[in-house]
Amino acid sequence: MTKSEGATPGAQDTGSLRRPHILIGVTSHQTCLVLQVRLRALRESGFRVSLLSAPGQLLYDTAQNEQIAAYAVPMERGISPVADIIAMFRIWRLLRSLRPDIVEFSTPKAGLLGSLAARLCRIPARVYFLRGLRLETAFGLKRILLLMTERLASACANVVICNSWSLRKKALALHVAPASKLVLLGKGSSNGVDLERFCPGASFVRRHLGISTDASVIGFAGRLTHYKGLAELLEAFTVILREEPSTLLLLVGWFDAAEDALGVGLRARIEGHPNIVCTGFIADTAPYYRAMDLLVLPTLREGFPNVVLEAAATGIPVIGTLCTGSRDAIVPEVTGMLVPPGNPEAISEAVLRLLRDRDRRLAMGKAARAWVLENYESKRVLGLAVDFYQGMIERTDDAQLEAPEKSGRRTTGLPVLP
Repeated sequence: MTKSEGATPGAQDTGSLRRPHILIGVTSHQTCLVLQVRLRALRESGFRVSLLSAPGQLLYDTAQNEQIAAYAVPMERGISPVADIIAMFRIWRLLRSLRPDIVEFSTPKAGLLGSLAARLCRIPARVYFLRGLRLETAFGLKRILLLMTERLASACANVVICNSWSLRKKALALHVAPASKLVLLGKGSSNGVDLERFCPGASFVRRHLGISTDASVIGFAGRLTHYKGLAELLEAFTVILREEPSTLLLLVGWFDAAEDALGVGLRARIEGHPNIVCTGFIADTAPYYRAMDLLVLPTLREGFPNVVLEAAATGIPVIGTLCTGSRDAIVPEVTGMLVPPGNPEAISEAVLRLLRDRDRRLAMGKAARAWVLENYESKRVLGLAVDFYQGMIERTDDAQLEAPEKSGRRTTGLPVLP
């Protein structure tokens, strides 16, 4: 095993040989931060948990914080045949050594390479967690290739967990996998939201950033990339400033050097704008939501946006788009507003409506928190995931795992939708 594939053992390893072993793999180490509560819930429920991603500090920090084993395998986000073959071989070799009872792979590259390697190793329970469909913003040959990789990853898995109802519907329409394999747990979301951490209240952020308590603040949270709708948001913000010149745009996120990275010109406009504040990467975003009057997520595609739940739990309304995933996270005219994707005019109109109607904005924020409390409290969402995996441990026969409803039984806590 090379240094790049080295393991960071956690405290759980001692005396854990008889515990069911689940390995969770993602492409980027940055995604590990999102997985923390899921990893903790599985470990506390009796699983031995391992985490795999490309090398990076957040992989090792997450493993140390959650007392689990970490494995680093270099992976390229883009299409890179030679690097991909090498990465798949390394994952295959790792799985042969560890022999986990269950694997869960997600994000496009880890989802494909990990699912293939797990199939070749004959890991008994293989889960592909579909967090979104990158192909929705791709065209031509690239779209075809991405669709083929989604189908291949799904074919290698026993079960494909979809992160939202609309994502499952889209995957079914694209023939990513048969209906019997596409599963939705509860009402979707991978983690739900921690209502104690994300809650209304005072925040130091405005004072820290030099923002007046009277200023109107439009928020955005997430990676600053093309598919998140940053170009449309900037265009809409230009219109908003003509009507409300003192409004500020708070971008809580970082410029990601991914395939869909923002162009140099657009990034320069954002960084040089006097009414835009860019925070860079923030590990704890909770106080930043409290500094916002509303959140805008003009995304072009999603699986199920965590930031919408976090903002809603904080008691602020969200303006999102009618794209896959995003539409599941907002109750129109109740917890926020939905606009067509790629439509700056609709974004600016929705923002101005809420900025000018404080009572409506506050009522939406209150309704948003109540809706999240009812449907997406983290313990409830994570409990469904734990029940699902405990049920998989009880059934190790591949034929049963492929289509549990055909055997006349269902996995504990597993709502398999037709």
